[in-house]
Amino acid sequence: MFITGYAVMAGAAERLVLGYDSFGNICGRKNSPVKGAPLSGQDMTNKKYVFFLNSCNLEMQSLKISSISLCVSSCPQEQLSSLEDLQSFARNNGSYLCVYNLNVSSYTLNPKAPELCPTLPVPPSKSFPLFNRCVPQNPECYSNYASVLINMVNEMDALHRILAGILAGRDTVIGLSVLSLAFSFILVLTFRFIRTLLVHTLIALVVFGLLFVSGVLWWLYYDYRNGPSTELETEKENIRFLLGYAIFSTVVTVVLLSLMLVLRKRLQFTVQLFQIVNKIISRIPFLLFQPLWSFLILVVFWVFWIAVLLSLGTAGTAQITSGGQVEYRALSGIHYMAWYHFVGLIWTSEFILACQQMTIAGALVTCYFNRNKNSPPRHPVLSSISVLFCYHLGTVVKGSFLITILRIPRIFLLYLYNFLKQKESACAKCLFKCCFCWFWCLERCLRYFNQHAYTTTAINGTNFCTSAKDAVFILAKNSAKLASITCFGSFILFLGKVFVVCFTVFGGLMAFNYHRELQAWVVPLLLVGFFAYVVSHSFLSVFEVTVDVLFLCFAIDIETNDGSAEKPYFMDQELLTFVNQSNKLTEGQKHRSMKPFQDNEDGTELQPMT
Repeated sequence: MFITGYAVMAGAAERLVLGYDSFGNICGRKNSPVKGAPLSGQDMTNKKYVFFLNSCNLEMQSLKISSISLCVSSCPQEQLSSLEDLQSFARNNGSYLCVYNLNVSSYTLNPKAPELCPTLPVPPSKSFPLFNRCVPQNPECYSNYASVLINMVNEMDALHRILAGILAGRDTVIGLSVLSLAFSFILVLTFRFIRTLLVHTLIALVVFGLLFVSGVLWWLYYDYRNGPSTELETEKENIRFLLGYAIFSTVVTVVLLSLMLVLRKRLQFTVQLFQIVNKIISRIPFLLFQPLWSFLILVVFWVFWIAVLLSLGTAGTAQITSGGQVEYRALSGIHYMAWYHFVGLIWTSEFILACQQMTIAGALVTCYFNRNKNSPPRHPVLSSISVLFCYHLGTVVKGSFLITILRIPRIFLLYLYNFLKQKESACAKCLFKCCFCWFWCLERCLRYFNQHAYTTTAINGTNFCTSAKDAVFILAKNSAKLASITCFGSFILFLGKVFVVCFTVFGGLMAFNYHRELQAWVVPLLLVGFFAYVVSHSFLSVFEVTVDVLFLCFAIDIETNDGSAEKPYFMDQELLTFVNQSNKLTEGQKHRSMKPFQDNEDGTELQPMT
């Protein structure tokens, strides 16, 4: 729905990292011809490196290096002092260092060869791993070349530097995403067969991961800040981002450790909660496969989103200059499209996750409100998907859009905070932090009520607004009974997500730290962390949604039934006993005079009818 609204812009994203020659050909790719450029449209599949004809005397003007560049298959490892050496190198290595329309046999015969071939002598060079350039190894040439390359990277805007980092580390990003998938699958199995020892192990791993990642971030910040060189703008960005990551990680660590200490006494109670949840899931085993389909859909969307982002970042029109050379000039206003595209990422990702929540809620509602527990409905998951796409797409669109609306002010506040850091306004920074926390809390509350609105929609078939109103009414009447039950279960599931993010980010820190030069790798690392959280949320949301749906159905059950023969409960005895024990633990002394949790006048406990 949202994907079809994206316009795939012209331009080739590979130009950022793979490089391109002076005639409009992308090195390492098969190219399409550019009208008016006779040397364009060549097959450069085996020619992956960019070679400058005048590598020792480069100059840069408006992000353009003033030397003809070619795509070559290999860089010269030794100095080439004459045209004969160039000819011999081409024949022996298959790497042609002169302009494409000059035949190798004419290197020594054509009178224009000195203009079409590199300036002699050609210094020995090696390929640079990030931008695939042939970098001269001669000290004087290298100094000039490095200076020009540094200036070129520093003059690139932040968007292009970030895109360069994403492209350069694309294999690492993919590998880390697969790693987060593996961690999430392990956690699903852990929660499916949960025991007290497993919960203790999970908490210990989360504590270790938080402390270790925070320590590594602070160490990397110190290492970067005291490094021998911080000339590159990407290095300065890495230092700023690392400081922000380290502070954020430390604050999260302190808060989570405090909450673990406060809630440690309810650990055994949480194990009982997940055992009940697993009993419900065992009746619908295909629920555990639902996150897999959601993950695959998210991956397809993310790949498409990144491809469009790269196209936006390199969108431009080809301009023919003298000598049949090609320049790419950026389209005006393209950065505004990038912001629109980012909003699309949030909305569509939330929409996909909301569809999953709606599907799980529909299947669970069908099984809960089934009198014969020994004979569950046939294909509840497929039935729920069918109902979703036939009747309730508008509900999930509205719910995901509300989340997106709350996300946008947070992004704006983050941008404003970066601006205020330069102004050193303490009051403004404090105001920003308060507003940011307020929006974050509001978003968490909205997520909670959205989930219950989806469940109410699955029960009553009403629209989003009506369902949200009914859900708020029911939760308000039963909040004292249900809040303590779901609170710690949700906290343990959140720790599971933190576990996935921590160890995925740690793997990213180790992988990206080996490629510091000219690469804004902290932003791809943030992207990896975001993907890891979304993947873990997608998988663990089966248990999270099951807990929320189960107890909302419980609240509706006790609102509409009284456990008598005429109005028997839909719940089973185990769930009723568990809720009763939970409220005894919370109250601390005695039952409150509430109908579902109190003996009747004859002293007989109300029993559910099954």
